[in-house]
Order: sequence, then structure tokens, then C-alpha cells
Amino acid sequence: MEGDTYCERVAPQWDQLQRSFFSDRVRERALKVAEVRPGQLAADLGAGTGFVSEALMKAGLRVIAVDCSEAMLSVMRGKFPGTSEVELRVGESANLPIGDGEVNHVFANMYLHHTSQPGEAIKEMARILRPGGRAVITDLDEHDFEFLREEHADVWLGFDRDEVGRLLAEAGLTDIAVESAGEECCTCSESGGEQAAIGIFIASGRK
Repeated sequence: MEGDTYCERVAPQWDQLQRSFFSDRVRERALKVAEVRPGQLAADLGAGTGFVSEALMKAGLRVIAVDCSEAMLSVMRGKFPGTSEVELRVGESANLPIGDGEVNHVFANMYLHHTSQPGEAIKEMARILRPGGRAVITDLDEHDFEFLREEHADVWLGFDRDEVGRLLAEAGLTDIAVESAGEECCTCSESGGEQAAIGIFIASGRK
């Protein structure tokens, strides 16, 4: 898969790249929306090298970190050696390696626009949530920067916020909110000819 090739290529530099895209405030806002508490179990989908997982562990949660790229998880494994607070699992959005109702919270940061079927991915998030648990998605608003398909292996050019709300409802979630995260994702094309500044939304729903 093209996305797998991209992840293999950028995994060693991913932490530096991520910091250039957006700030830590994105994950701070996500944890606040979820109302996390120490001792809970959370899933970090599309975990990459641990941007969200790191914040969850600092907040006292245990984490199941899922990514389709072993290269990304290998970098993450080196960042948190010997810790029992995070378990790394390789998996795909349509078939998460997590049991029904296993986690208190699901986090998906910059994950949905890399999935082939966003609606099915959100249904999987709902499946693994315990009753009362919350799914929190932070991702890109709809945009027209086509270079991100080629250079970042993006499948979707962001999402309409109303559509995301509809998909959360179709997955059986309630107490749904989709709003601005107060951040933009900023990057430029490898050719240097095009710069993108894309709004980031935060969407959440409760099971």
C-alpha cells in the first residue's frame, strides 16, 4: 500500500515532522474533551510514534496503541522502553485488534483521512468502546490541497464537519459535538510551490 510506503519512509523523522504540522494543544484539547481519568484504558488509533499516547500516559492512563505501520511502532517502542503502560498492536482501521467494549476512550488523531472507509472506521471505534466511553477524533477540515495525496498518502482531503457528525451518529454514538480545535495544520509541498494551512476539527461522541 502507498500509505505503508510513506510511513516506512518518514517514520525516523516523524516526531520532527509532526511538530512542524501542529502543536501539542491538539492532543491537550482531545484529552480534555474526553474527560480522561487516571487508571482508565484508552486506544490510540493511527498512533504513529506516540504523539497522543505520550500525553495519555502522562495523564495516568494505560494505552493500546494501534498503527498499520510496524516502522512507526518500532520508533515508538524505542521512545518508551520497558513501560507497561502502553501496548503496541499492528492493525487496520476496518478490523481493529481490540475486543468489543475493551476501552474507556478512543482517540484518532490525523487518522480518519488515511482510512479508505471513514464510516466503517468510526463504527469500529464505537465497537471497542465501553458504555459511557467517548471517541475523540482530531482531523482536517475539508480542503483542496491535492499535493497531500501524493506527498503524504492522504486518502481524503479532509472532511465536512456535518458529515463527520452524521457518521458518528450512524455508528450509534450520542452526545455528539464537532467543532474547531483552534489550530491549523501547516505544511508545504516538496516542490516548495504550494503552502497549506488547514483548519483542524475535534469531533466526539459517547457510546
